[in-house]
Amino acid sequence: MKRRDFLRIAGGAVFVATQAHAQAALKEIRVGYQKTGVLVIARQQAVLEKKFASRNVGIKWIEFSSGPPLMEAMSNGSVDFGAVGDTPPIFAQAAGANVLYIAGSSITNGQGILVPKDSTIRTIGDLKGRRIGFAKGTSAHNVLIAALEKAGLTYADITPIYLLPPDAGPAFANGSIEAWAIWDPYFAIGQKVQNGRILVNAYEVAKTNSFYLGNRDFVQRHPAETREVLDGLAEAARWADQHRPEVAKALAAITGVPLDVQTAAADRASFIIGPVTEDIIVTQQGVADRFHALGLIPRRIAVRDIVWRRTQT
Repeated sequence: MKRRDFLRIAGGAVFVATQAHAQAALKEIRVGYQKTGVLVIARQQAVLEKKFASRNVGIKWIEFSSGPPLMEAMSNGSVDFGAVGDTPPIFAQAAGANVLYIAGSSITNGQGILVPKDSTIRTIGDLKGRRIGFAKGTSAHNVLIAALEKAGLTYADITPIYLLPPDAGPAFANGSIEAWAIWDPYFAIGQKVQNGRILVNAYEVAKTNSFYLGNRDFVQRHPAETREVLDGLAEAARWADQHRPEVAKALAAITGVPLDVQTAAADRASFIIGPVTEDIIVTQQGVADRFHALGLIPRRIAVRDIVWRRTQT
């Protein structure tokens, strides 16, 4: 046998052995989730647990208060899959995070900007000079910037107060911030518990999407399992879309957020999961370009560079 043929065969054998080892080594899939959405339903229904039970692959659920820390955990390999809004992946990619977009979902409702019910703020233009709370690098950040642009204002026209949702809620209630850019279920909490008034809904100022992402190394080592995870989540999403009252009860049970709040969130939620289409990529690139133009991310990125396709192996 010629040396080059031996090396080719040997190299192929090593590749196969490495792939087989990677498959055999899979004992747990770690999923990062927040207090709303399809992942909570999938957890409540044990969709993924049932799908992987025959192979003794466990599912570990890890809760996060917002997308940026979830992205950080995913990039360093502490989380394999997770769901976030449109902005966290952009900041993550700009920082060189080890993540891939694996699925997308259009958001039609469930986020926006709140003001106190008796506030003198009546239009987006009235936000000029105001203290506005939001979590930096989240979808709320994008909605706020898009709203300001629509009113002819710039980021410099407001005083940004960077707060994670658990801290922003009390700050909104006690008047430390004059407006709050936020997503469900905190959006609904702000309305129902903290007497907030919707100044603007996200869909009135920008097209928005949410995303399912995976750790790049995990997805590339386990493409078949990645497809199975997506199939399980799509199954949960289809059920949720047709059973919103049950969704609200499940969300309340899992998260501890009151049922009336989760009912409001579930009634306006978008559940259906699909591929990251060209339209979604173009929309997401526009978000990335907006943040780069404002100097909020250090370099221009190409969103499509980290989009994974189901047909990839």
